[in-house]
Formats: sequence, C-alpha cells, structure tokens
Amino acid sequence: MFAYRLRLATSTIVLLLVLGLSQSITQVLAAPGLTNYTEHLTLQPLPRNSLLTTFTFESYSIPSTDPHGTSLEYAVFPRSLGQILEQSKTQELHLRFSQGWWDAENWGSPPEQGKYSGGLGVELWAWVEGEDLSAAKANWRKLVYTLSGLFCASLNFIDDATTTFPVKSFQPFGVVNDQDGSKFYLMRGALPREPVCTENLTPFIKLLPCKGKAGISSLLDGHKIFDAQWQGMAIDVSVECNEDGCRKKMTQTINAVIDVARSIQRKVSPVPVPTDFDKLRCDTTKSYNSQYHCFPLKESTDVDWLLSDIFGRQIQGSCPLAENEHHISIQTPETWNTAYISTSKSADDGSESTFISQEKSFKLEQDVPTNIRLNSHDSSKISSSPNQPVLVERSFTGHGLERGGIRSTFTNPSRDTPVRFVYFESFPWFMRLYLHTLQLQSQSLLESDEILSEQENILKDIYYLPAVDRKQPSQLEIEMILPPATSASLTYDFDKAHLFIEEYPPDANYGFDIAPGILTTINESDEPQYTIRTTSLLLQLPTPDFSMPYNVIILTGTVMALTFGNIFNLLTKRIVNEEEAEEIASQRPINQYIAKIKSLLEKRGSTNS
Repeated sequence: MFAYRLRLATSTIVLLLVLGLSQSITQVLAAPGLTNYTEHLTLQPLPRNSLLTTFTFESYSIPSTDPHGTSLEYAVFPRSLGQILEQSKTQELHLRFSQGWWDAENWGSPPEQGKYSGGLGVELWAWVEGEDLSAAKANWRKLVYTLSGLFCASLNFIDDATTTFPVKSFQPFGVVNDQDGSKFYLMRGALPREPVCTENLTPFIKLLPCKGKAGISSLLDGHKIFDAQWQGMAIDVSVECNEDGCRKKMTQTINAVIDVARSIQRKVSPVPVPTDFDKLRCDTTKSYNSQYHCFPLKESTDVDWLLSDIFGRQIQGSCPLAENEHHISIQTPETWNTAYISTSKSADDGSESTFISQEKSFKLEQDVPTNIRLNSHDSSKISSSPNQPVLVERSFTGHGLERGGIRSTFTNPSRDTPVRFVYFESFPWFMRLYLHTLQLQSQSLLESDEILSEQENILKDIYYLPAVDRKQPSQLEIEMILPPATSASLTYDFDKAHLFIEEYPPDANYGFDIAPGILTTINESDEPQYTIRTTSLLLQLPTPDFSMPYNVIILTGTVMALTFGNIFNLLTKRIVNEEEAEEIASQRPINQYIAKIKSLLEKRGSTNS
C-alpha cells in the first residue's frame, strides 16, 4: 500500500512539473520581443501560364548579451543548426540549393533582387572565426562536414581545392562583430554538379517549427517543387543587434517557377500519356491541317487555377507560432480574379461552412483548411516586374582539348543610367588562366552612336588570386562601371591541365561543371543592390581511354599464360621415343594396377571357356 501511494505521489509530481514546464515554455514563446517567427507566401503569375511562388520563413532566437548572438535558449530557432554554428565558430551562414535557369528576359528581375537566389547546384559561404587562416580552415571543414550530414548533400566535397576567399562580392546580412578581438574569414565553396532533390527538402522542412504540418509549409511537396522550371532553396543565418541585445535570425526561402499546365496534367495523369486528338489545340487555318498534321496554337489565356490542383493539397490552416498579420499575398493586375476559400467545421453539429474572400492579402486561420483560386480571361496581362539592371552571358571560346577561352558579355539596357558592379568568378585549378590575355571590348547599343568606350573608363579594379595545383582554385574579381546603352565583352584564355586517372569522375566523358559567375551591382555607398548569377559551363578535358587498363590486363595475362605454359613444359618434360615412353608409362603404379586387373579378367575368361 505504501509503495502504491509512493508511485502515485511521484507520478503526480512529475505531471505537475511537466505541466508547469510546458506552461512556462508557452509563456516564453508568446512573450513579445523575446522570440519571433513569421511566414509568408507570395503568388505572382508570369508569362506563358507560369506561376512564381515564394515561401519565406523567419525564425529568431532569444536575445543575449553575447555580440555573436550565442544563446542557450533557442526558442523557435532550430537547435540542431544553432549548435553546428557554435561548434564551428560560424558568425554568419548562407546556403543555396538551386536547379534550373532564371529567364531574366521574360520573367524580369529574380525575387528579392536575387538576394536569396543561388547558382546551379549547391553554394555555401560563411564568416568563420579563427585565430589565423589555418584555424579558420579547420572550422570551415567542420562546418561543411556537419552541414553535409544535416542536409543530405555532398558538401563534404568542398575542400581547399574548391574554397575561395571573396574580397568584394559578398557583404554580410547582419553584424559580423570583430571588436572583441575575434577574427573572421569569409569563405565560399560551390558544387555546380550537385543534384537537388527531395532528400534536401526534408531537412529544410524539419527546421521549421510546424514541420510542414500546418501553415504555408504544408504545401511543400518535393514532387511539385522539383518539377518546376526553376527553383531555389536558401538558408541564411545572421546576427541582429539592438538595445535588447543580439540574437540570431534564420531566413528560409523557397522560390519556384511552376508550369501550371504541366503541374495540373501530372495530377490528372501521373504517368505521361499522349494527348487525345480531340484535345489538341491546332491552328486550323494552316493548309496542311488534318488528322495527321497539327500546328500547335499558343497556350490558352483563359485560365482557372486552384492552389490545391497545383500543389496537390490545401493549406492545413495556420502555424500557431506565426506572428505576422498576413500570411499570403497575391500580385496580380485587375484583370485577374482571386478568391480565398476556407472550410471550417461547426463544433456543435460538425457541419461544414465555406468562407470566400476576394482580397489579395490573407491571414490563415488555425485548423481551417484553405484554398486559393486564380482565374483570368487574359492571362497574358500580368503585374510588371522590374528588369535586371545588367544582362550577363558567359560561354567558352576556342576549340580542342589543349586550351580554350571564356567570354563574358555584360549589357546595360538603360539609356540614361550607368551601372556599377563587381563580377566574381572562380575556376578549378586545372583551368590555368592567363591574366595577360584579358581583353575588354565595348560597343554602344545605339545605332547612331558608334563610339567605343575606352577600357580605362569601364574597368576600375581587378583582384586576381592564381590557382595552386590540387590545393587552391583561381579567383577573379573585377569592378566595372558600364555606361548606359553599352555592351562590354570580357575575354581571357586558359590552358587545360592533365589529371591523374583517379581524379576523373565515373562519367569522365560528360565533362566538368564550372560554377556560375556572380555579378553584384553596388551603389555609391558600396551597398549591394542586385545579385545576378550566370549559367554554369561544361568543360571538356583531355580524357584517357579508360578501357585500356582492362585491355592491357587481358592481353598481358594471355601472353603470360602462353609463355609460362611453354617454358614450364620445356623445363619439366623431356623428349623420348615411343618405345621408351610406353615402358615408362607401364611402370607407373596406376598402369600396373590396371594391367593386373586385365590379367585377372583374362584368366577368368579362359577358365570359364
């Protein structure tokens, strides 16, 4: 009886402690000014029936007096990532997962002026603390190894041979405090060949407080996000300081340009099948139009979309920790109709009621499934987005596998405003650049003006760090001022180095991906305005015939077998005549035994006869 009462009292105390702890945690999370979490979804139609979706999540830790923002109380800030930053002594972190190509000519400027966009593959840069460069590199290696395991990516392949140290191209988002004697190093690495898939999205969602179960994160489905024409995931961790102290801020962003027609078709038919003839949109005015010849028409501009048809699910209410006023915004002109559809159940009889609103900014309700409808009779009329201040193209020049060149073309479409920018490129060590071959050619875009700008008026500063074989990549940063309505082409040559056979990837004939270049426009105060990334390049190196080792092994083995067999026979055998060979053979034990058996059989046969 005493033991039963003791167990009952113990369980009661534990229950009270748990309830008190949960209540205190709830009070801490709800206390204004201590922690904060916001999430927001922006929908914007693009040309050719595409839809730009931007998911933004911001999480904050509890302020502390530490100038580095280190705190033992993370609140909604993910502890798993916070401990990695503390162990690797990282002050600010930026991680990008991107796939596809942003069409600047048709879509305009990327979201947030490219602040949260990345190049093809995986890109990482961070401010890492260290007493000297070797200590900072050790912390950098610790950072990339742990992030590789956290996000299921091959970040562990970022080593000294792929790490660069930008000087002008990257600016911190928050406070990088070195007033207390700390020394920070900016390091960057990129893996343009790294594929981005669902195994990278799952850890991304787990960092959110609602884990994709509620709020706008409930729309995130890898099959829909990674089927987009262009998509990018970004994680940015910085430190913000004010009168209350310093705290860490994490911004998680997902941008995706979705082909709505293809996404809806995938829902109707998960397995692609040919379109029926009666559903084809053919131009009947063509003379050759028939049952067997069809000239396709442009996509229909009369559209009616449901968010659940595009993402395959509705929004499962709001995240209880989201504190912002509006959770969803739609950027459409007046020719588009928008509807916010929420369905709630009555607590009395369980009946469902539907609420429809025509607003373009919505606030989600908790535990209320929500859908959004977009329809228009002319989907070609969309909200105008600002154009990029600079258009940049990059390509290889030359031919052959011994040497080559790179041409980067910059175009300022404005007719009255010059553009100042910093262009950053990094190349692997097996691309041996020749800086003395750098040439700049500029030309005016106005037909009436054929005067070419002088090189001194465009090139302002050049920073070049040469590569070291198998230890350090080459790094090139160029500051330029491009006059209005001017196009400038930057060219330079390089040699292709030979690799050891074990340094080639399994599919060596595919080539080597070269990381995109990064263009950052800056104002008069040296503050970044736009960030633009070029496409990646595919480099072909001299590739050996990997079948030759196999052929050599087979040929060598065959020759050795034939040679050894003949020599062995000559050394262990001797040549004799037939009579001597028969006599030697008859003296063998087995032959004598066979002879005895034959003689016995012959005797029995003669006796029986």
